[in-house]
Amino acid sequence: VDESELLTVPDGWKEPPFTREDNPKGLLEESSFATLFPKYRESYLKECWPLVQKALGEHYVNSTLDLIEGSMTVTTTKKTFDPYAIIRARDLIKLLARSVPFEQVFRILEDDVACDIIKIGSLVRKRDTFIKRRGRLLGPKGSTLKALELLTNCYIMVQGNTVSALGPFSGLKEVRKVVLDTMKNIHPIYNIKTLMIKRELSKDPELRSQSWERFLPKFKKKNLKKRKEPKKKNTKKEYTPFPPPQPESQVDKELASGEYFLKERQKKRKRVEEIKAKQADAVKKRQEERNKAFIPPKETPAVKTKKASTEKKIDIEALKEKVKNAKKKKLGAIPLEEVKLKMAADEKKKKKK
Repeated sequence: VDESELLTVPDGWKEPPFTREDNPKGLLEESSFATLFPKYRESYLKECWPLVQKALGEHYVNSTLDLIEGSMTVTTTKKTFDPYAIIRARDLIKLLARSVPFEQVFRILEDDVACDIIKIGSLVRKRDTFIKRRGRLLGPKGSTLKALELLTNCYIMVQGNTVSALGPFSGLKEVRKVVLDTMKNIHPIYNIKTLMIKRELSKDPELRSQSWERFLPKFKKKNLKKRKEPKKKNTKKEYTPFPPPQPESQVDKELASGEYFLKERQKKRKRVEEIKAKQADAVKKRQEERNKAFIPPKETPAVKTKKASTEKKIDIEALKEKVKNAKKKKLGAIPLEEVKLKMAADEKKKKKK
């Protein structure tokens, strides 16, 4: 037999169910599990507890609801033959305490269904950031969570500081990865895209035994912008073991200026003079501000627009030739050569006579 055939699981194969024939003598010891539930779940658990007892009774597991203490307990009996039934019962009461409805919880008693409770409360420091990222996992109107449920075939319940997932083992693995990545500030849409591609690739029988790395998208991390540097930088002064010099007192300043030795009347006069000088400066500045309104603004000289020169350069020599030709060729006038010939002919006639 080919080794590749031995390693692959045939399609539609299921493990046979565990029956009483596999364990006819039952269990030697009695085991039990208990869990607490919040006050707001009390009314719902009262209503659905008969259904819980009925579902667990089929597997010969007893269940008790203590409303005074606020706890649920499951215990095995002498008739219990399946040793894993108590583990499933423990998961059932855990999910009920975490606000998962009974319509989904009773599926945990099936062989191919498991559950995973992911604690997300301690993964993020700031409360505001935690609420934002938890909301990102839900998506607008729960659309992201619904897409994740369809791709993983799992029921997911986000409640408080935990995420409860219920479904097949392969789906639970993907759900845990997506939830932890979301809390690490990786948007769930990237993982959803990857899951969609994997789902399509799994339909092709030729690609099942091949690596899918070349088909999966590779998302680059975007570096966040650097923190803006402040305009005023507080530079630390160099450490010196000596204390700073003692600041001068008012008496020291008066001694240095010589004011200390003046009489009280002279000091008063000096103060009045200083006040008057300040007042004169203030009046002068105020007057200058008022006079600014009466100073005419500088006028900019009007720039005359130069007309485009339409005159062309005149060729004098060409004009002279044109005038000469015009003189020669007057309207109705005989050319000069013909005049000379006529004059010569007239002279000959006069000589003959």
